[in-house]
Amino acid sequence: MWTIDELVERVGAALTAEYPGAPNGRVRDVPDRRAVRWYATTGLVDRPSAMRGRTALYETRHLLQLVAVKRLQADGRTLAEIQAELAGATDDRLAAVARVPEGLLPGGEQPLEDTARPRFWATPPTSGSSSDPAWDVGRTSPSVTVDVAPPAALTGVVLPGGVVLLVPGTPSPADRVAIATAARPLLDLLSTRGLTDERDSS
Repeated sequence: MWTIDELVERVGAALTAEYPGAPNGRVRDVPDRRAVRWYATTGLVDRPSAMRGRTALYETRHLLQLVAVKRLQADGRTLAEIQAELAGATDDRLAAVARVPEGLLPGGEQPLEDTARPRFWATPPTSGSSSDPAWDVGRTSPSVTVDVAPPAALTGVVLPGGVVLLVPGTPSPADRVAIATAARPLLDLLSTRGLTDERDSS
């Protein structure tokens, strides 16, 4: 696993191969730490795999996601289009888009799994048992358990002006178009109040 700085360094090294750069000045050629965190917030990139103290740790899938995003941006695709295309992508699909040189992958290996990472936060917890004290109401009543509903999975819908709308579930491309249309009055209001980033309309 890598720290965010090590991940950004690998992304930069991967993009030196076959990368013409972003088609305009509104996006960074190579994502920085802030961009990586923002991509994770909007769902373009998975959340960190683990934490070491307060240090977030990343792995191969994050590298593939970031490089794939930048390669598609270099082709002129918007973030909304990229998110729709890569949502739920398998590691093999990400590897095909990212074209990361083998030497930058751990051990020079290709990703092992051909499936997207399971969305653990969307899986309901199992009922507790006496062997799982976290779910027991008390030691004196091991048969009484509490079912806790999982938090709703949120997907970031990228709107013009750098605005991100978080919605439960995974909207389709048609949903994203409808949301962008419906959000126009809100975006106008945010813009008049100086609450949008006019540099980032993708």
